[in-house]
Amino acid sequence: MAEAVLNQVNVVNMFDLRGVVAVVTGGGSGIGLMMSTTLLSNGASVFIIGPVQADLDKVCALFNEAAERAGKPGRMLGIQGDVSKKSEATRLAEEVGKHTPYVTVLFNNAGILVGKFEKPAQNTAEAFKAAYFNSLEEEDFANSINTNAALGYATVGGRKFVPQVVMTSSMNGWTKDPATSGSSFPYLYSKSALGHATSTLAHELLPLGIRVNGIAPGLFLTEMGAPGSTNVLGDSNFKDFSAVKFQVPCSQPPPEDGSTPITAGSRTDMGALVLFLVSNWFVNGETVLIDGGTLLIHPSSF
Repeated sequence: MAEAVLNQVNVVNMFDLRGVVAVVTGGGSGIGLMMSTTLLSNGASVFIIGPVQADLDKVCALFNEAAERAGKPGRMLGIQGDVSKKSEATRLAEEVGKHTPYVTVLFNNAGILVGKFEKPAQNTAEAFKAAYFNSLEEEDFANSINTNAALGYATVGGRKFVPQVVMTSSMNGWTKDPATSGSSFPYLYSKSALGHATSTLAHELLPLGIRVNGIAPGLFLTEMGAPGSTNVLGDSNFKDFSAVKFQVPCSQPPPEDGSTPITAGSRTDMGALVLFLVSNWFVNGETVLIDGGTLLIHPSSF
């Protein structure tokens, strides 16, 4: 019947995440918090992983109280852990397993930005060596790869939705302009590795029925990109877009107070993409670019 068709494609039914269990590494701040709050708001149970238990507890208490007041069934639990270590990933999977018999979706999201450089002042071999080689530490590459590109070894088993791993890479996995990466080669290279890992893991996990997809964000206002600019809710007070060293062609709608529109992605932008990937059975091996058109005007291979 026609009513059944309309009910099937109704937004409430399509994006009802009750029964979904999600693990979000780096889920207590930045883009990870946008992901975890979207999941929580739509009925999922969410485990957020981060380096400091007290910070995770604060975030969980804040949003669990709000969810309870709103009558939402989902809840959030924080577990301290270092996702750059394989042994820790195993322990974290065991910790999550104490609370739930299955995980529907793993968001492999934790990231760091290290190894920034300043462009050479002169077009000489000496200046380029000083900027691109001497200023970087070996640990910058190791730490960036371990945190940004190492896959969490969690057991994924689905009930309501097809089990899935969602990798947070970056538009910088495809950029040819280091300015869009905060001028960090380690960060740029680690995100490029994640993009390739998404497609290869999607192929390898086909026999297990586990999907693997990726999210490649552009400019979002987070603590990593602008230290000291965000609060525990994830709201940012960053206003100086003249400090951004690359162009973003799209802006948010003009605020009602007449202030300057924000030239960055919002939590609703990220949340809409999260809901799409979690609820869609037919997307696998894809990385979705969400960058406001940045790579349309900067050289890239996307």
